[in-house]
Amino acid sequence: MRLFGLIPTPPPLRPKSNVYDLKARLDWGEPALTIIDVRDRPEFNAAHIEGAVSMPTAELVDTALIYLELERDLYVYGYTDEETAIAAAQLRTAGFLNVSELRGGMPAWKAVGFPVETARAIAA
Repeated sequence: MRLFGLIPTPPPLRPKSNVYDLKARLDWGEPALTIIDVRDRPEFNAAHIEGAVSMPTAELVDTALIYLELERDLYVYGYTDEETAIAAAQLRTAGFLNVSELRGGMPAWKAVGFPVETARAIAA
């Protein structure tokens, strides 16, 4: 009996994802992905997706090239879909192969009640 056909797999990375796609991937456990928040640092500190890293658009590509592998699965979000699309395009142009735009960004994540972190919660 083949067990490999029965083993569930996490949802695949798509060029555009909704918040449920990312949450399912996080719930999978050890998801081997990075969540990038491209909003400015005060917005990030006010609230961000749990586990996200801050890489404001102005420093995004330089920072990502230093710290992330080009093959890493990246979920990128900003405050608007336009901000997110611009950031994702910059990452793809820089050579990142697996970039997904989180549609709806932070507002969509908060609207469905998924976990967020704040600078205060991290410092505590």
